[in-house]
Amino acid sequence: MGNIKMCYINQIKILAEQGHAEAQYKLGNLYRKGHGVPQDYEAAEKWTTLAAEQGFAEAQFNLGNMYTTGNGGPLDYRLDYRVAVKWWTLAAEQGHAEAQYKLGNLYRKGRGVPQDYKVADKWYTLAAEQGHAEAQYRLGNLYTTGNGGPLDYRLDYRVAVKWYTLAAEQGIAEAQYELGNLYIKGYGVPEDCKAAVKLWTLAAEQGYAPAQSNLKFMEENGIQKI
Repeated sequence: MGNIKMCYINQIKILAEQGHAEAQYKLGNLYRKGHGVPQDYEAAEKWTTLAAEQGFAEAQFNLGNMYTTGNGGPLDYRLDYRVAVKWWTLAAEQGHAEAQYKLGNLYRKGRGVPQDYKVADKWYTLAAEQGHAEAQYRLGNLYTTGNGGPLDYRLDYRVAVKWYTLAAEQGIAEAQYELGNLYIKGYGVPEDCKAAVKLWTLAAEQGYAPAQSNLKFMEENGIQKI
């Protein structure tokens, strides 16, 4: 088994040195994780960059991760959101859903780019349309609160219900909770206490404290749940 693994790693190295983008990406992952080779973040960055420069979307995405989180490496690993934006944008433009979502986060927070909710909306939407649950949840936020943006940001509870529902169906506790709030208030949907309680219960079962608090309040005050 060990010989087979070393044979595989040696083959990956040969292909990577020959300029094979996928092999460079895989070799970067091996160095990043320390699988079959000594863990080496500089080598991981080198090989991942070579693959990314050839347009390999997964490598571009991984580079974005390296420049926002240090990729799990030493705490002094240089972080640079502007560089992350560069690589995540390239991956996102190739349809990489997780890159689209994370790029939306950077635009929402104004990290590495000027804060821009419309651009965040664009990238979240592209990811959400591919079924990315967290992006669907974030879109729900944008259409219910403006996400902390300008007060004239267009609010649309019906659109929020659409995205929260999709995220909730994938088990996102925050979306289940927020969708429950819309049902209890009748915002974007007919008022429905039973639906709200059902959604809060799903979120509470995942340990989501705000949903647990809502259910506890109803119980303590004798409010009929079902």
